Amino acid sequence: MNRRAFLAGVVGATSVTLAGCSSVLNMGSESRSMGGDFDIGTSSMDFHPEKFTATVGDTVVWKNTGMRQHTVTAYENLIPDDAEYFASGGFDSEQVAREGWNNGKGGILQGRTYEHTFEVPGKYPYLCIPHESRGMVGTILVKEK
Repeated sequence: MNRRAFLAGVVGATSVTLAGCSSVLNMGSESRSMGGDFDIGTSSMDFHPEKFTATVGDTVVWKNTGMRQHTVTAYENLIPDDAEYFASGGFDSEQVAREGWNNGKGGILQGRTYEHTFEVPGKYPYLCIPHESRGMVGTILVKEK
């Protein structure tokens, strides 16, 4: 067998194998807009989508579709004044959520979800504590019905 034919076969087989792995890894990772069971997914360092619009009374569901553990943590001083604070792990303040993460609490494991119901219109910036320094932030815009 000549070298080119061998390499072509190896590359082709590898491509098919990786394509198959990709589809297996993404099974069940479609957002609600694509018929799935969540609104916002995570990759290794991003929320997808980064900006999401909801209506007052909507429950937004985040799902860890990546391999790393993530958090959903509101920037406490940036959410509307009358809004309920939210953070995965059930923490009642940003400081307590950050302390919780440092103590191994509040993380969303791969394939797991976190949800929050928004009752007050406004802008809700949030972050992933372990990946904030790498720009893993998002925003929920909640509009009146």
